[in-house]
Amino acid sequence: MRLHKVYHRFSLLSLTSPPFLIPPCSSSTPPPFLRSKRCRTTSSLSSNNPFIKPMSTSSSSRLRNLVPVGAIGTEDAGPNGSAAAYDYSYNDDDELNSGYRLPPPEIKDIVDAPPLPALSFSPFRDKILFLKRRSLPPLSELAKPEDKLAGIRIDGKSNARSRMSFYTGIGIHDLKDDGTLGPEKSIHGFPEGSKLNFVTWSPDGKHLAFSIRQDEVEDVDSKLRLWVADVETGKAKPLFQSPDVFLNAIYDQYVWVNNSTLLVCTIPESRGSPPKKPLVPAGPKIQSNEQKTVVQSRTYQDLLKDEYDEDLFEYYATSQLVLVSLDGAVRLFGEPALYTSLDPSPDEKYILLSSTHRPFSFTVPSGRFPRKIDLWTADGKFLRTICDLPVAEDIPIASNSVRKGMRSLNWRADKPSELYWVETQDGGDAKVEVSPRDIVYTQSADAPQGEEPKIFFKLDLRYGGISWCDDSLALVYESWYKTRRVKTWLVSPGSNETPRLLFDRSSEDVYSDPGSPMFRRTPAGTYVIAKFKKENKEGTYLLLNGSGATPEGNIPFLDLFDIETGDKERIWQSDKEKYFESVVALMSDQTAGDLYVNDLKVLTSKESKTENTQYYLQKWPEKKSCQITNFPHPYPQLASLQKEMVRYKRQDGVQLTATLYLPPGYDASRDGPLPCLVWSYPGEFKNKEAAGQVRGSPNTFAGIGATSPLLWLARRYAILSGPTIPIIGEGKEEANDSYVDQLVWSAEAAVEEVIRRGVAHPDKIAIGGHSYGAFMTANLLAHAPHLFCCGIARSGAYNRTLTPFGFQNEDRTLWDATDTYIKMSPFMAANKIKKPILLIHGEEDNNSGTLTMQSDRFFQALKGHGALSRLVILPFESHGYSSRESIMHCLWETDRWLQKFCVSNSSEASIESKTDESKTVASGGGAVAELEDIGNGVDGLHFNTRSSL
Repeated sequence: MRLHKVYHRFSLLSLTSPPFLIPPCSSSTPPPFLRSKRCRTTSSLSSNNPFIKPMSTSSSSRLRNLVPVGAIGTEDAGPNGSAAAYDYSYNDDDELNSGYRLPPPEIKDIVDAPPLPALSFSPFRDKILFLKRRSLPPLSELAKPEDKLAGIRIDGKSNARSRMSFYTGIGIHDLKDDGTLGPEKSIHGFPEGSKLNFVTWSPDGKHLAFSIRQDEVEDVDSKLRLWVADVETGKAKPLFQSPDVFLNAIYDQYVWVNNSTLLVCTIPESRGSPPKKPLVPAGPKIQSNEQKTVVQSRTYQDLLKDEYDEDLFEYYATSQLVLVSLDGAVRLFGEPALYTSLDPSPDEKYILLSSTHRPFSFTVPSGRFPRKIDLWTADGKFLRTICDLPVAEDIPIASNSVRKGMRSLNWRADKPSELYWVETQDGGDAKVEVSPRDIVYTQSADAPQGEEPKIFFKLDLRYGGISWCDDSLALVYESWYKTRRVKTWLVSPGSNETPRLLFDRSSEDVYSDPGSPMFRRTPAGTYVIAKFKKENKEGTYLLLNGSGATPEGNIPFLDLFDIETGDKERIWQSDKEKYFESVVALMSDQTAGDLYVNDLKVLTSKESKTENTQYYLQKWPEKKSCQITNFPHPYPQLASLQKEMVRYKRQDGVQLTATLYLPPGYDASRDGPLPCLVWSYPGEFKNKEAAGQVRGSPNTFAGIGATSPLLWLARRYAILSGPTIPIIGEGKEEANDSYVDQLVWSAEAAVEEVIRRGVAHPDKIAIGGHSYGAFMTANLLAHAPHLFCCGIARSGAYNRTLTPFGFQNEDRTLWDATDTYIKMSPFMAANKIKKPILLIHGEEDNNSGTLTMQSDRFFQALKGHGALSRLVILPFESHGYSSRESIMHCLWETDRWLQKFCVSNSSEASIESKTDESKTVASGGGAVAELEDIGNGVDGLHFNTRSSL
């Protein structure tokens, strides 16, 4: 899977890294992390299109760390709370296969560093929430019973998704005009030890709503209750007067309908006990395809298996909607159903209710179950059903294939209550050639019965989203993965003007990325494109916020873009010598009416290689910066680490890039070459020039997550992080048909570069990766054994025949491309792996394709050929590892492996494998990870523009 696209419930990616920002409230769709209802500040999973990014593809440096928070573990405690279960040593081989271990203190101390808070701005940018977080959760959190139903993992005790992260407290600071923060005011009144989730601002910014749950003890239920707090006083209280009203948090939980009323998904009071699994089944489990329907699906996990699963899923997912006001008045809203989304109109008059219903499916997750969307008035009157889509089992696996019927149904952000949606004209099959391919429709919520919707726009590529502004301006996006083509159209919704093609480019060409428009908040709480005027000058301008990719690295910018002439004026750019700065949010949009450039105020982030990210207010015209935060360095022991972006070429001339990290105080001429860990994740491209473009910045802060390879800087390793490994298929060529050759070329070039620089010992270079990177690791040990002394492969899939209907970005089936599937499977080359390989996998991996048995079977194949190998299965862990015990043990295993087979490796140990070099390099192999679906299904493409926050 694409690890950088995944948001785990207990994320291991950034627990010690700088804080992440959470946006103010919004109900419009364009900003990617403003799409949650109103101002939800709990991260959620989304079915984002992994390809389309029509304008700027880069969010703020700090926004890349949008990850939930885990629970805290007991210091140095084993699964039963006993420190005796842990051990630092690597010496007693008889005891290497039992118990949880701790890595060396220099690694452990970094992972255990307390996390910094998450930040959230109020709707009017006058206050900031500091959402307190805990460190890694104990394994006991993951060991709680969970039901795996329809692609969702459910904690039946809380009637919520299992393994949810949480906050431990909320602090509020006033944000003053000069950028300084007032004293912290804590939200108080809730029980000590409460776990907080789903924190939201009311539209007027005067209240906060959040859920509270407590650990299940005697006389205390662990279900979620909804609380509200007054922002001025900090006093919190339960929203419902009755203690027996609980949130149903399987899908959407609640939404602010207006400043004083919430619509809440509650557990029906009359639902009774969960259905019991029958001791004797009513009959065999039968699936039939007597109609000869073509159904090709990825290897989804946690699917429904029988009628009992169907009943249990329906039991947990069914909600009773309730309208509740801040004064405690309660009114039922509709009948109990499996509601998946609640979406009030900008004018607060209507509500779109999305739900799913039977018949369910045993072959796809709940995101592809039948989908019904109803229109209601905000006071609870049913108006009409807008659509009722059947189960979508037959979406083709080809990229850009989508569900039939209406999709991406939303409210226009610039109108009181106007709907828009898209419908495919190719039956959802990307292989069908048709023009137009998608049509966008609009219709008012109060349209007379029988009135036909209006055609808003016709697209020849696949719809990618709309950024609304007003009747004079909207931006429509479309894309096509096979060609990487991306188009942006400028449309005047209120006139018959011919749409104008604004940008037509390749998504891979990051140097040509013009940036994305910044958004402003409307009085209705939605977000629309911000239009600007210049003093004493005609014209209308947009602010394009870009990542600024260049051959020297990213240099973010703000451009003033004249929408009539296309002229650009750069009004701000990051310091490119020492710092990496980026624009995070527009802060001067509270006043209705025209916005002027000289009144511009933005929130920026600033960081360097060694300085933690801080946030600033920057005002025009003087562009004076005022520092808001002063977060400490999260790991001062590595504050003086060395970081450099290096460039080199592989044998076919493709330019490659990597980030080289060296330990503090290291000097190559004095200290000589170091053991080196190379950690990477390949990617697919259609163009050699685009594949060679530089992405990232040499000046970004080195964020070190709980399982980051950068932890081994504390062990005096050189780390080559993220060396680009492009797999290129130009024209009609398929990239994966030459996967192995390109993989080896890229690895050879990377190894040659670190050796040439004198920082890495040629016999002490290890290779590692997670998921797709694990496939890479196994393939390189099989097909380029002369390059690496050992490998670490985490949560990979190694036999592509077990994923016969596509994987990663491969949309041919096993029967379409049998030879490619076989050659890309390191399982088939297990007899060629002679270097030590450590396999680590979560026992409960939920990612499509990377079933735990992939590592089980690969290890058996390795063992059957006498390969030096080790398999570690982490109990209760999913695709990413969460608990403190598991993460610490994973680090211990990795450190032991590296110490034994990399640091202690001698030149003699590597000579044996070099004798087979000429044969192994030419052999086939390779592997690709999965795109994680997590039960959301493929419900069209959802374009993510960059947001102002």
